[in-house]
Amino acid sequence: MGRGDLSDAEWERLRPFLPVSNGRCGRWRDHRQVIDGILHRVRTGVRWRDLPERFGPWKTVYERHRLWSADGTWERLLQQVQAAADAAGEIDWDISVDSTIVRAHQHAAGARTDPPPAPSSKGVGRHGTPGRDAVAEPGRPPGGGGAGGEGLGRSRGGFTSKLHLSADGLCRPLSLIVTAGQRVDCTRFKPVLEKIRVPRPGAGRPRKKPDSLAADRAYSNGPVRDYLRRRGIRHTIPEKTDSQAARLRKGARGGRPPGFDEDRYKKRNTVERAINRLKQSRAVATRYDKRGYVFLGTATVAALVIWLRT
Repeated sequence: MGRGDLSDAEWERLRPFLPVSNGRCGRWRDHRQVIDGILHRVRTGVRWRDLPERFGPWKTVYERHRLWSADGTWERLLQQVQAAADAAGEIDWDISVDSTIVRAHQHAAGARTDPPPAPSSKGVGRHGTPGRDAVAEPGRPPGGGGAGGEGLGRSRGGFTSKLHLSADGLCRPLSLIVTAGQRVDCTRFKPVLEKIRVPRPGAGRPRKKPDSLAADRAYSNGPVRDYLRRRGIRHTIPEKTDSQAARLRKGARGGRPPGFDEDRYKKRNTVERAINRLKQSRAVATRYDKRGYVFLGTATVAALVIWLRT
């Protein structure tokens, strides 16, 4: 086993949920060998063509990563690992939300403007696998609209992407979304929370609602607070200075200030530490993938490794 490869225990946690051949489209190359190659690339940021020979043909490794990023396999694997942790009571549901800028390498530019092909049905898993139906059926992956459609935004330094995420109290990512670098944080707040789906063992709906939430001033606005109140989620978000001044100018008509738990807000650093963990993977710290959905798959793989090894 090479450095960074799956251990036997980690492999056994993933193996039951991996796609299997349907007998009509050929056989998959050994999943463990290919996954180790994907992990090597995510960790080191090496070019696909420069993967060591022990992982097999580089194109096979790349195509497996691209396909699983498109059809949601990586997200399903992440949710199954989260479900096992939740069943054991190992998830701290006092979550935090934030985002981080990812510098895009020049190789990330130049994707075709036509939308990517819809995911193939090759490798569909066996029927009845626990938790496999907890995610909606995969459709055509996003993208194909130029740089903006692939989650690339222009800045003075060049192309950038933004990774929006939520993290539990143990600094592990719960959900991830990729947008262009100039996208305002609060506009992706609702999609990030609604992407949290932790399946329950046996029958039952997946868990989507945290016990409490903390976020910084970037998420301090009326729509965000109204959304959290409707869902009954306790939250700690500091009030912006201009919002506080406007409320005070109105006097009694300005209403009461929003509640703020200073001790709870101190736990918001967990999402910052989750970001630091994600960016230990060089292919996440710098974006090399042209397609937005492939880069999201790369970030999901890095999150999956964090869950497996903590």
